Amino acid sequence: MEGNLVLLLQLFMAHILTDFVLQPTAMVAHKRSYKIRSWTLYMHSVIAGLMTYLLVMDWSAWKIPLLITLTHYGIDLWKTYQLKDNLRYFLIDQFLHVFVLFIAWLYLIDGFSEIRPFIGELLTSRTVLTVSIAYLIVIFPVGFLIGKATERWQNEMDDTSQVNSLRQAGRFIGIVERVLILTLILSNQFAAIGFLIGAKSILRFTETKGARKQTEYVLIGTLMSFAICIIIGILVKFIFVLPS
Repeated sequence: MEGNLVLLLQLFMAHILTDFVLQPTAMVAHKRSYKIRSWTLYMHSVIAGLMTYLLVMDWSAWKIPLLITLTHYGIDLWKTYQLKDNLRYFLIDQFLHVFVLFIAWLYLIDGFSEIRPFIGELLTSRTVLTVSIAYLIVIFPVGFLIGKATERWQNEMDDTSQVNSLRQAGRFIGIVERVLILTLILSNQFAAIGFLIGAKSILRFTETKGARKQTEYVLIGTLMSFAICIIIGILVKFIFVLPS
C-alpha cells in the first residue's frame, strides 16, 4: 500500500514539475501563438514523459511515459485552440492531466479491478455520504437561504456600494468561508473559527468606514453564515458520524 501511494506521488511530482516549474510564461505564450506549429509544445510534451520516466524509475514501464507524452501533447494542443486562457479551461486542462495520471497509476499497480468495489464502498459509507451532503448544503442551499433572509435590506443599500464591489465577489467569499468553517469544525479547530470571525469583522469595518448600512448588511450575512455552518458541522460531527 505504501509503495502504491509513493508511486502516485511520483506521478504527481512529475506533472507539477513539468507544468509549473519547467514551463515558463514564454513557453505558454509560444504554444498559444503557434499552436500545432509550436516547437515548445512538442518539447513540453516530451519533458512530461521524460520527467515521469525519471521519477517513477520503472525502466521497463516505457508505455507510461509514452502515454503521458502523447496525452499531454493532445490536451495542451486542445487548450491552445480555446479563445480564452481562463480559469475554466485551466481547470479542465488540469483535470484531464490528473485523470491520465490516475489511469497510469492504476495500470502500474494493476488496480483496475478494485475501482468498482471502492466506489461501491464510498457510496454506501454513512460517513462519506453525511460529510458530502454537509458540504453541498453549506455551498448551495445555505447561500440561497442567506440571500433570501437578507433580501429585505438589499434595497436600503447605497447604489455606490454595488458599483464599488467586484461582481459576484460576495457570493464566492461566502462559499469559501462556509467551506472553511465546516472544515475547521470537522477537524476540531474551533479556536480558528473565532479568529476568522474577528479578522473578517475588522476587515469589513475598515473597508466600509462611514458606510454603516453596508457594514451592518455584511455582518448580518456573515453571522448568519457562520451560525448555520457551525450548527451543521456540530450535527455532522457529534450526532451523525465523527467522534471527537
